[in-house]
Amino acid sequence: MHGGDLIASVLAAQGTRFLFTLCGGHISPILVGCKQRGIRVIDTRHEATAVFAADAVARLTGRPGVAAVTAGPGLTNTITAIKNAQIAQSPIIVLGGATATMLKGRGALQDIDQLALVRPHVKWAGAARRVADLVPMLERAFRVALAGVPGPVLLECPVDLLYDQETVRTLYSAAAGGGHSLAEQATRLYLRGYVARLFAGAGRAPISGLIAPAAPEPDPKAVEQALAQLQRAKRPLLLVGSQCLIEAEQSAELVRAVEQLGIPTYLSGMARGLLGKDHALQLRHKRRDALKEADLVLLAGVPCDFRLDYGRHIRRSACYIAANRSKADLRMNRRPTVGALGDPAHFLRRLGEAGLSNARWAAWRAQLRQRDDARNTEIARQAQAPSAKLNPLQLCRELDAALGPDTLLIGDGGDFVATAAYTVSPRGPLRWLDPGPFGTLGVGAGFALGAKLVRPEAEVWVIFGDGALGYSLAEFDTFVRHGLPIIALVGNDGGWTQIAREQVTVLGDAVGTELALSDYHRVAEGFGAAGIALSDPELVPEALAQAQALAQSGRPVLINALLDKTDFRKGSISI
Repeated sequence: MHGGDLIASVLAAQGTRFLFTLCGGHISPILVGCKQRGIRVIDTRHEATAVFAADAVARLTGRPGVAAVTAGPGLTNTITAIKNAQIAQSPIIVLGGATATMLKGRGALQDIDQLALVRPHVKWAGAARRVADLVPMLERAFRVALAGVPGPVLLECPVDLLYDQETVRTLYSAAAGGGHSLAEQATRLYLRGYVARLFAGAGRAPISGLIAPAAPEPDPKAVEQALAQLQRAKRPLLLVGSQCLIEAEQSAELVRAVEQLGIPTYLSGMARGLLGKDHALQLRHKRRDALKEADLVLLAGVPCDFRLDYGRHIRRSACYIAANRSKADLRMNRRPTVGALGDPAHFLRRLGEAGLSNARWAAWRAQLRQRDDARNTEIARQAQAPSAKLNPLQLCRELDAALGPDTLLIGDGGDFVATAAYTVSPRGPLRWLDPGPFGTLGVGAGFALGAKLVRPEAEVWVIFGDGALGYSLAEFDTFVRHGLPIIALVGNDGGWTQIAREQVTVLGDAVGTELALSDYHRVAEGFGAAGIALSDPELVPEALAQAQALAQSGRPVLINALLDKTDFRKGSISI
């Protein structure tokens, strides 16, 4: 066995089903070792896509997604995706290739200080120095990625630890030269000893079973305090965030807890879809108004960041309860009345088990529901506005009508994706993926790869803005080569509209925000996928049905939908 086999054996023991990568000589033994152990190797056209795909696997399964990238620029290309995973609290493992241990700092190909570069963006970064380090350090990576607040980790794997001992010895011997001078003989002797030390104890470390740290339980005292506050509340409001879905397999228990509480609920991030399409407790609109009116606000896995105007959306006189795995997030920008440090889903389950009577909140629920319904009616009216091309609101409403119960939605873009968030409803838990609070563009193809591999039976739709699509377009080659029939809907209005709308209003100049109305569907066709051009509003249902039929036949497809400009989201930019 070589080092690549050892790494693959650990991954297999941890239930890893997919390894995402862009090949490089530094990491080839890992790829081959994984393939030989039944781990499917998915090679992408950009390293960031590989990490985004690993992120999607982590979010949908609760188990770390794994990506392997080569040294130097291979690793630097992943930084944005790693940072996105850190801020989204996704447990991913990045295996980074590196130059041979003997050549570090000597001007070798693609040799940089990778740990210094990555450390600010991960929970832990380590470098193996001997073959015997690979198994325990990779197992440590799994433990760290999953414990407490989940997040990304990096294990640097130098190339001379990954190939078999005979190959490494031969390479080092060749580097020493074949001369007979005393210096050359001494060099060869030193290198033989060096290689022996590299491989000392290789393969002796036992490989552990599945690593699954227990979720941090909230303090029972905080649960009691929160229950006492809820008993007094007349207008409570619940916000459920992505952190509640860390234990992905327990989403049904989380739904039960929310229903037992009976509190009007807003969902964000990975929690979108938690309650299905038309649940009586779920609200989608006028969240700021509801927060201002509430006398108790419970944030479950949601920090008081820019999305809540740094806590100012919650009125000062309201009781503010927060549950979060992160101590920093628990107190971000505003100290809670009751703070529960621990898993927020477990916190909600403990509250739900208390059997609170929520009948007195019926009038409050009805008031919020009436306002939500009125906003839905207004959106439906706006969707019927005359349009030369496609009204994005109407297009999204047509998409919503076409979705089946097991559809999985991915959002990658600004204005068009945000419009879809108002009008397209995930049908159940873990059926919505977006970048998270970092607001990263370019996640679409990687998220789609991970989602379709984890849920092969699901119809996977990626909703792209035309700006964001530029990051992912080449990955249609990846979809085709790996037989992944993903459907992409591109809202093409020829610009970075979310930015342009405010920039032109404030500064009077559209510089840097204009794009061409490009034939993206033809690019997809060039990679072997199917392409559909759509500009006629009357043909929208037909085009969506055609895309679904093509995907069912096994082909990836891209719908290039030409949009009219709208002011639906005017004034919505966040800084």
